[in-house]
Amino acid sequence: MTTKDTKEDKRHIFFVPLAFLCAFCGPLLLSQQLPFEPSHDSGQSVTGAFEGWFQNPDATYSLLLGYFNRNQKQTLDIPAGPDNQIQPGGPDRGQPTHFLPRRQWGVFTVTVPKDFGDKKLTWTITANGKTTSIPMSLNPLWIVEPYKDAGVGNTPPVVTFKPGGPMFTGPPRGIALSLMAKAGDAVPLTVWVEDDGKQPPEARPRQGPPASVFWSKFRGPGSVTFENPRPPVDSEGKAATTAQFSMPGEYILRAQANDASGDGGGGFQCCWTNVHVKVTVTPAP
Repeated sequence: MTTKDTKEDKRHIFFVPLAFLCAFCGPLLLSQQLPFEPSHDSGQSVTGAFEGWFQNPDATYSLLLGYFNRNQKQTLDIPAGPDNQIQPGGPDRGQPTHFLPRRQWGVFTVTVPKDFGDKKLTWTITANGKTTSIPMSLNPLWIVEPYKDAGVGNTPPVVTFKPGGPMFTGPPRGIALSLMAKAGDAVPLTVWVEDDGKQPPEARPRQGPPASVFWSKFRGPGSVTFENPRPPVDSEGKAATTAQFSMPGEYILRAQANDASGDGGGGFQCCWTNVHVKVTVTPAP
């Protein structure tokens, strides 16, 4: 046996137990954040979900977060403040204030400096009188690859707001588009979505278009009504809908584009795209 063979064998011996361990440690860590409970339509808690972290091109880091609203039907609005805070540096670190029912994956990021080291952030949410907190750190166990699945090379859908316009892919960073609107008016929302067509082996055979789009309210003082929150994607990748705002104020909408891997990429944190759209709504004339 050559020295090279010996090194390769050792690497393989190390890799198998590590993969075996991660297969169990992932669900275990997740269960500590999202304990299993009987289903309820309302009255239950909302827990932040730390999806993981990744390094940015400028050497800073992004903490990727979603949440789990344990209610089957109840949607909650919890303003940034004592009942919805990320500390230190908060309470407002760009987190959602509008919580849809059930699990929502990778809906926002918090950027931390390159010298963040072993520091931690904590997201605390109080909903229906129940308080939950989750820690966030750069623990190596939580590193994720949201821009490319290492196994099959799958990448997130590419979203643009006009043909040939700026391209957005993967987790959200900042505001992708800013709009103006009048309260009560129907505001056009149009995106173009392009996907690489790859999908993980465990995904079901593709049916229909290669990508789907889902619009929702992320933040804002009033209600938002979408003509169709899941507009069909045509053969050119175009998906169009409208939104109406019940009252003036600053809103952020979230558009999520999924490929065949579905919500949360089947739990692998790749491959879907979230973009944030800011809408400044003024009073109706």
